[in-house]
Amino acid sequence: MPRKVKLILNPIADMGRAWRVANDLRPVAQEFQGELTWSGTVYPTHAIEIAKQAAEDGCDLVIALGGDGTVHEVMNGLMQVPAERRPVMGVVPIGSGNDFAYAAGITQKSARALDHALKAENIQTMDVGLLTDEHGRKEYFDNTLGIGFDAVVTIRSHQLLIVKGFLMYLTAVIQTIVLNHDPMRLNIETDSDKWETSALMATLCNGPREGGGFMMSPQSQTNDGVFEYVIVNKVSRGTMFRLIPEFMKGTHARFKQISMGKFKKMTLTSDRPLYIHADGEVFTSFGSNVKKATIEVVPNALKVVKG
Repeated sequence: MPRKVKLILNPIADMGRAWRVANDLRPVAQEFQGELTWSGTVYPTHAIEIAKQAAEDGCDLVIALGGDGTVHEVMNGLMQVPAERRPVMGVVPIGSGNDFAYAAGITQKSARALDHALKAENIQTMDVGLLTDEHGRKEYFDNTLGIGFDAVVTIRSHQLLIVKGFLMYLTAVIQTIVLNHDPMRLNIETDSDKWETSALMATLCNGPREGGGFMMSPQSQTNDGVFEYVIVNKVSRGTMFRLIPEFMKGTHARFKQISMGKFKKMTLTSDRPLYIHADGEVFTSFGSNVKKATIEVVPNALKVVKG
Protein backbone atom coordinates (compact mmCIF):
# COMPACT_ATOMS: atom_id res chain seq x y z
CA MET A 1 0.00 0.00 0.00
CA PRO A 2 1.49 3.39 -0.98
CA ARG A 3 2.12 5.90 1.80
CA LYS A 4 2.12 9.24 -0.03
CA VAL A 5 -0.01 9.83 -3.12
CA LYS A 6 -0.45 12.71 -5.56
CA LEU A 7 -3.58 12.84 -7.75
CA ILE A 8 -3.10 14.98 -10.87
CA LEU A 9 -6.35 15.99 -12.54
CA ASN A 10 -6.83 17.55 -15.95
CA PRO A 11 -10.21 19.23 -15.30
CA ILE A 12 -10.94 19.91 -18.98
CA ALA A 13 -10.28 16.36 -20.22
CA ASP A 14 -13.09 14.94 -22.35
CA MET A 15 -14.60 18.39 -22.90
CA GLY A 16 -14.82 19.13 -19.19
CA ARG A 17 -16.42 15.87 -18.12
CA ALA A 18 -13.31 15.03 -16.10
CA TRP A 19 -14.07 17.76 -13.56
CA ARG A 20 -17.51 16.34 -12.86
CA VAL A 21 -16.18 12.79 -12.65
CA ALA A 22 -13.42 13.87 -10.25
CA ASN A 23 -15.99 15.34 -7.86
CA ASP A 24 -17.73 11.97 -7.78
CA LEU A 25 -14.41 10.29 -6.93
CA ARG A 26 -13.75 12.23 -3.74
CA PRO A 27 -15.42 9.62 -1.47
CA VAL A 28 -13.06 6.96 -2.86
CA ALA A 29 -10.03 9.19 -2.25
CA GLN A 30 -11.18 9.96 1.30
CA GLU A 31 -11.03 6.26 2.19
CA PHE A 32 -7.28 6.18 1.54
CA GLN A 33 -5.36 5.73 4.79
CA GLY A 34 -2.10 7.45 3.81
CA GLU A 35 -1.24 11.01 2.78
CA LEU A 36 -3.11 12.10 -0.35
CA THR A 37 -3.20 15.45 -2.15
CA TRP A 38 -4.91 16.68 -5.31
CA SER A 39 -3.50 19.02 -7.95
CA GLY A 40 -5.25 20.34 -11.05
CA THR A 41 -3.54 21.36 -14.26
CA VAL A 42 -4.09 24.87 -15.58
CA TYR A 43 -1.92 25.00 -18.71
CA PRO A 44 -0.23 22.62 -21.18
CA THR A 45 2.79 20.74 -19.71
CA HIS A 46 1.66 21.62 -16.17
CA ALA A 47 1.22 17.93 -15.32
CA ILE A 48 4.90 17.36 -16.18
CA GLU A 49 5.94 19.90 -13.54
CA ILE A 50 3.48 18.61 -10.94
CA ALA A 51 4.55 14.97 -11.40
CA LYS A 52 8.24 15.80 -11.16
CA GLN A 53 7.66 17.87 -8.02
CA ALA A 54 5.56 15.09 -6.49
CA ALA A 55 8.46 12.69 -6.97
CA GLU A 56 10.90 15.14 -5.44
CA ASP A 57 8.51 15.58 -2.49
CA GLY A 58 8.67 11.86 -1.74
CA CYS A 59 5.41 10.59 -3.24
CA ASP A 60 5.56 6.88 -3.97
CA LEU A 61 2.45 6.88 -6.18
CA VAL A 62 1.34 9.50 -8.72
CA ILE A 63 -2.07 9.02 -10.35
CA ALA A 64 -3.09 10.70 -13.62
CA LEU A 65 -6.80 11.52 -13.86
CA GLY A 66 -7.56 12.44 -17.47
CA GLY A 67 -6.94 11.17 -20.97
CA ASP A 68 -3.88 10.03 -22.85
CA GLY A 69 -2.48 13.56 -22.90
CA THR A 70 -2.55 13.77 -19.11
CA VAL A 71 -0.93 10.34 -18.80
CA HIS A 72 1.71 11.41 -21.33
CA GLU A 73 2.62 14.51 -19.31
CA VAL A 74 2.66 12.72 -15.95
CA MET A 75 4.89 10.02 -17.41
CA ASN A 76 7.26 12.63 -18.86
CA GLY A 77 7.47 14.30 -15.45
CA LEU A 78 8.29 11.03 -13.72
CA MET A 79 10.92 10.17 -16.33
CA GLN A 80 12.83 13.31 -15.32
CA VAL A 81 13.46 11.72 -11.92
CA PRO A 82 16.23 9.14 -11.35
CA ALA A 83 14.89 5.59 -11.56
CA GLU A 84 15.60 4.82 -7.91
CA ARG A 85 13.36 7.72 -6.82
CA ARG A 86 10.71 7.38 -9.52
CA PRO A 87 7.19 6.84 -8.12
CA VAL A 88 4.74 4.26 -9.40
CA MET A 89 2.23 5.69 -11.90
CA GLY A 90 -1.49 5.00 -11.68
CA VAL A 91 -4.19 6.00 -14.16
CA VAL A 92 -7.89 6.85 -13.93
CA PRO A 93 -9.01 7.08 -17.57
CA ILE A 94 -11.46 9.94 -18.00
CA GLY A 95 -10.37 11.30 -21.39
CA SER A 96 -11.44 10.88 -25.00
CA GLY A 97 -9.24 8.03 -26.23
CA ASN A 98 -7.88 6.30 -23.11
CA ASP A 99 -5.58 4.12 -25.21
CA PHE A 100 -2.88 3.80 -22.53
CA ALA A 101 -5.50 2.52 -20.09
CA TYR A 102 -6.58 -0.03 -22.69
CA ALA A 103 -2.99 -1.25 -23.07
CA ALA A 104 -2.62 -1.50 -19.29
CA GLY A 105 -5.93 -3.34 -18.84
CA ILE A 106 -7.39 -0.58 -16.66
CA THR A 107 -11.16 -0.39 -16.31
CA GLN A 108 -13.11 2.55 -17.77
CA LYS A 109 -15.20 2.70 -14.58
CA SER A 110 -13.63 5.65 -12.80
CA ALA A 111 -14.38 4.79 -9.17
CA ARG A 112 -13.13 1.26 -9.60
CA ALA A 113 -10.01 2.49 -11.44
CA LEU A 114 -9.14 4.92 -8.63
CA ASP A 115 -9.73 2.33 -5.92
CA HIS A 116 -7.54 -0.12 -7.84
CA ALA A 117 -4.79 2.47 -8.34
CA LEU A 118 -4.75 3.45 -4.65
CA LYS A 119 -4.41 -0.17 -3.55
CA ALA A 120 -1.50 -0.59 -6.00
CA GLU A 121 -1.62 -4.37 -5.75
CA ASN A 122 -0.66 -5.11 -9.37
CA ILE A 123 2.50 -3.15 -10.15
CA GLN A 124 4.43 -4.03 -13.30
CA THR A 125 7.28 -2.39 -15.15
CA MET A 126 6.69 -1.12 -18.67
CA ASP A 127 8.83 0.16 -21.50
CA VAL A 128 8.66 3.74 -22.75
CA GLY A 129 9.94 5.29 -25.95
CA LEU A 130 12.35 8.19 -26.28
CA LEU A 131 12.03 10.50 -29.28
CA THR A 132 14.94 12.77 -30.23
CA ASP A 133 14.73 15.12 -33.20
CA GLU A 134 17.60 16.50 -35.27
CA HIS A 135 17.77 19.61 -33.07
CA GLY A 136 18.23 17.60 -29.87
CA ARG A 137 14.70 18.08 -28.56
CA LYS A 138 13.57 15.01 -26.60
CA GLU A 139 10.26 13.62 -25.44
CA TYR A 140 9.13 10.31 -23.97
CA PHE A 141 6.01 8.45 -25.09
CA ASP A 142 4.22 5.51 -23.50
CA ASN A 143 1.80 4.20 -26.13
CA THR A 144 2.25 5.26 -29.77
CA LEU A 145 4.20 7.76 -31.82
CA GLY A 146 2.84 8.73 -35.23
CA ILE A 147 4.59 10.36 -38.17
CA GLY A 148 2.82 11.73 -41.22
CA PHE A 149 -0.84 10.88 -41.74
CA ASP A 150 -1.84 10.01 -38.17
CA ALA A 151 0.02 13.03 -36.80
CA VAL A 152 -2.09 15.23 -39.11
CA VAL A 153 -5.15 13.35 -37.84
CA THR A 154 -4.11 14.30 -34.29
CA ILE A 155 -3.66 17.96 -35.28
CA ARG A 156 -7.08 18.02 -36.93
CA SER A 157 -8.78 16.19 -34.03
CA HIS A 158 -7.68 18.97 -31.66
CA GLN A 159 -9.63 21.40 -33.83
CA LEU A 160 -12.91 19.45 -33.58
CA LEU A 161 -14.89 20.95 -30.73
CA ILE A 162 -18.28 19.32 -31.23
CA VAL A 163 -17.63 15.57 -31.53
CA LYS A 164 -15.55 13.61 -29.02
CA GLY A 165 -14.12 10.16 -28.38
CA PHE A 166 -13.64 7.73 -31.25
CA LEU A 167 -16.01 9.72 -33.51
CA MET A 168 -13.69 12.74 -33.17
CA TYR A 169 -10.70 10.72 -34.40
CA LEU A 170 -12.72 9.07 -37.18
CA THR A 171 -13.88 12.48 -38.43
CA ALA A 172 -10.28 13.72 -38.42
CA VAL A 173 -9.17 10.62 -40.35
CA ILE A 174 -11.69 11.32 -43.12
CA GLN A 175 -10.67 14.98 -43.27
CA THR A 176 -7.00 14.03 -43.54
CA ILE A 177 -7.58 11.54 -46.36
CA VAL A 178 -9.39 14.21 -48.34
CA LEU A 179 -7.16 17.20 -47.57
CA ASN A 180 -3.68 15.87 -46.70
CA HIS A 181 -3.00 12.88 -48.93
CA ASP A 182 0.69 13.65 -49.33
CA PRO A 183 3.29 10.81 -49.19
CA MET A 184 6.78 11.50 -47.85
CA ARG A 185 10.03 9.92 -48.96
CA LEU A 186 11.56 8.17 -45.95
CA ASN A 187 14.97 6.66 -45.30
CA ILE A 188 14.51 4.26 -42.40
CA GLU A 189 17.21 2.53 -40.39
CA THR A 190 16.60 0.18 -37.46
CA ASP A 191 18.92 -1.95 -35.33
CA SER A 192 18.38 -4.78 -37.83
CA ASP A 193 17.43 -3.28 -41.21
CA LYS A 194 17.67 -0.31 -43.55
CA TRP A 195 15.37 0.75 -46.41
CA GLU A 196 13.79 3.60 -48.36
CA THR A 197 10.10 4.04 -49.11
CA SER A 198 7.41 6.50 -50.11
CA ALA A 199 4.97 6.43 -47.20
CA LEU A 200 1.85 8.16 -45.98
CA MET A 201 2.45 7.34 -42.35
CA ALA A 202 4.62 5.51 -39.87
CA THR A 203 3.21 4.54 -36.48
CA LEU A 204 5.55 3.21 -33.80
CA CYS A 205 3.78 1.18 -31.16
CA ASN A 206 4.41 0.25 -27.56
CA GLY A 207 0.71 -0.43 -26.99
CA PRO A 208 -1.78 -1.96 -29.43
CA ARG A 209 -4.30 0.87 -29.98
CA GLU A 210 -4.52 4.58 -30.74
CA GLY A 211 -7.26 7.09 -31.52
CA GLY A 212 -9.72 5.40 -29.17
CA GLY A 213 -10.30 2.40 -31.42
CA PHE A 214 -7.71 1.90 -34.16
CA MET A 215 -5.90 -1.39 -33.49
CA MET A 216 -2.61 -0.44 -35.07
CA SER A 217 -0.53 -3.26 -33.57
CA PRO A 218 -2.79 -5.82 -31.89
CA GLN A 219 0.11 -7.97 -30.68
CA SER A 220 2.10 -5.18 -29.02
CA GLN A 221 3.06 -5.66 -25.38
CA THR A 222 4.23 -2.80 -23.20
CA ASN A 223 6.92 -4.81 -21.40
CA ASP A 224 8.66 -6.91 -24.06
CA GLY A 225 11.60 -4.59 -24.75
CA VAL A 226 10.68 -3.96 -28.39
CA PHE A 227 8.31 -1.71 -30.33
CA GLU A 228 6.38 -2.49 -33.49
CA TYR A 229 6.28 -0.26 -36.57
CA VAL A 230 3.29 0.02 -38.87
CA ILE A 231 4.05 1.80 -42.15
CA VAL A 232 1.44 2.61 -44.78
CA ASN A 233 3.35 2.85 -48.03
CA LYS A 234 2.08 5.05 -50.86
CA VAL A 235 -1.55 4.21 -51.64
CA SER A 236 -4.52 5.96 -53.25
CA ARG A 237 -7.19 7.83 -51.33
CA GLY A 238 -9.60 5.02 -52.13
CA THR A 239 -7.29 2.46 -50.54
CA MET A 240 -6.93 4.63 -47.44
CA PHE A 241 -10.71 4.67 -47.06
CA ARG A 242 -10.66 0.90 -47.56
CA LEU A 243 -8.06 0.56 -44.79
CA ILE A 244 -10.09 2.43 -42.14
CA PRO A 245 -12.23 -0.58 -41.08
CA GLU A 246 -9.17 -2.81 -41.31
CA PHE A 247 -7.30 -0.64 -38.78
CA MET A 248 -10.37 -0.66 -36.55
CA LYS A 249 -10.40 -4.47 -36.57
CA GLY A 250 -6.61 -4.87 -36.54
CA THR A 251 -6.64 -6.84 -39.81
CA HIS A 252 -4.58 -4.42 -41.94
CA ALA A 253 -1.40 -6.52 -41.92
CA ARG A 254 -2.78 -8.67 -44.77
CA PHE A 255 -2.50 -5.75 -47.22
CA LYS A 256 0.69 -5.65 -49.28
CA GLN A 257 0.89 -1.85 -48.90
CA ILE A 258 1.39 -2.25 -45.13
CA SER A 259 4.84 -2.91 -43.69
CA MET A 260 5.14 -4.16 -40.11
CA GLY A 261 8.07 -5.26 -37.97
CA LYS A 262 9.90 -4.89 -34.66
CA PHE A 263 12.73 -2.63 -33.54
CA LYS A 264 14.62 -1.33 -30.52
CA LYS A 265 15.98 1.77 -32.22
CA MET A 266 14.87 3.52 -35.41
CA THR A 267 16.02 6.61 -37.28
CA LEU A 268 13.81 8.21 -39.95
CA THR A 269 14.97 10.85 -42.40
CA SER A 270 12.43 12.57 -44.67
CA ASP A 271 12.56 14.71 -47.80
CA ARG A 272 10.05 17.07 -46.18
CA PRO A 273 9.15 18.27 -42.67
CA LEU A 274 7.90 15.56 -40.37
CA TYR A 275 4.57 15.96 -38.58
CA ILE A 276 4.80 13.99 -35.34
CA HIS A 277 2.49 13.14 -32.46
CA ALA A 278 3.50 11.38 -29.24
CA ASP A 279 0.59 9.70 -27.43
CA GLY A 280 -1.80 12.05 -29.22
CA GLU A 281 0.17 15.15 -28.18
CA VAL A 282 1.47 17.25 -31.08
CA PHE A 283 5.30 17.23 -31.14
CA THR A 284 5.70 18.97 -34.52
CA SER A 285 2.92 20.61 -36.51
CA PHE A 286 2.48 22.52 -39.76
CA GLY A 287 5.50 24.76 -40.25
CA SER A 288 7.88 22.23 -38.70
CA ASN A 289 11.53 22.19 -39.81
CA VAL A 290 12.22 18.69 -38.43
CA LYS A 291 13.21 16.17 -41.11
CA LYS A 292 15.01 13.59 -38.98
CA ALA A 293 14.02 11.77 -35.80
CA THR A 294 15.39 8.90 -33.74
CA ILE A 295 13.19 6.66 -31.59
CA GLU A 296 14.50 4.14 -29.11
CA VAL A 297 13.02 1.82 -26.52
CA VAL A 298 13.81 2.47 -22.86
CA PRO A 299 13.05 -0.96 -21.34
CA ASN A 300 11.44 -1.38 -17.92
CA ALA A 301 11.57 2.39 -17.41
CA LEU A 302 8.37 2.91 -15.45
CA LYS A 303 6.42 1.09 -12.76
CA VAL A 304 2.68 1.19 -13.46
CA VAL A 305 -0.42 0.01 -11.61
CA LYS A 306 -1.96 -2.30 -14.21
CA GLY A 307 -5.49 -3.66 -14.37
